[in-house]
Amino acid sequence: MSESYNLNLPLIVPGQAQKHVTVNEALARLDALAQLRLVARGLNTPPASAVDGAAYGLGAAPSGAWAGQAGQIAIASNGGWSFVAPRLGWVAWDEASKGRAVFDGAAWVANAQSLQASGAATLGQIAEVSHVIGAGATSTTAAIIPQNAVVIGVTGRVTSAITGAGLTGWRLGVAGADNRYGAGLGLGLNAYALGVTGQPQAYYAPTPLVLSGEGGSFAGGEVLLAVHYMALQVPRAV
Repeated sequence: MSESYNLNLPLIVPGQAQKHVTVNEALARLDALAQLRLVARGLNTPPASAVDGAAYGLGAAPSGAWAGQAGQIAIASNGGWSFVAPRLGWVAWDEASKGRAVFDGAAWVANAQSLQASGAATLGQIAEVSHVIGAGATSTTAAIIPQNAVVIGVTGRVTSAITGAGLTGWRLGVAGADNRYGAGLGLGLNAYALGVTGQPQAYYAPTPLVLSGEGGSFAGGEVLLAVHYMALQVPRAV
């Protein structure tokens, strides 16, 4: 055996010269893989420069110094690259998307809560929007709830105080259910919403959130809203 089973760390063989080279290579891989953080996933072009130990998830057609290493993890090492094949069940933090990814044996799956080697997966997702409230009785966000999402709840934080003549609070919901995710919500800076759906609510088309004024109409303000939802990923094509 010239490499370890799980992390493919190079092993010293009997009578080997310059043992420190092998040891340093093993330590560099261990440092990169033990708490795996990928600078990004699906890349095909090596960066012009990279910090030693930085790891990248390669795409299907890598070029240059990465040529022939499709799907591998590339680890910057002493001005060059070391390559390791990810294994089923490995978990990484994706620095670019700021989320968790799990390797299903063929590809990295973002935000997977459970998955199969076929590619089928249950995903736990959060969609955020910073919404500037316009003047009026209601204010509607972009279609932040995606198609075929099962929403667990919606949270929010007032990032700029909400103003309006006679305004005493606000409600958060969707068209036809304007208080589904909260009512009597605060207007001041850092007031928050914590709306848990009474039962998981499925949305079959992209859907915006609706903010409704209580006691008056909106004049301005801004809120950061987060939709917490589950999504399904179908098995890969064969």
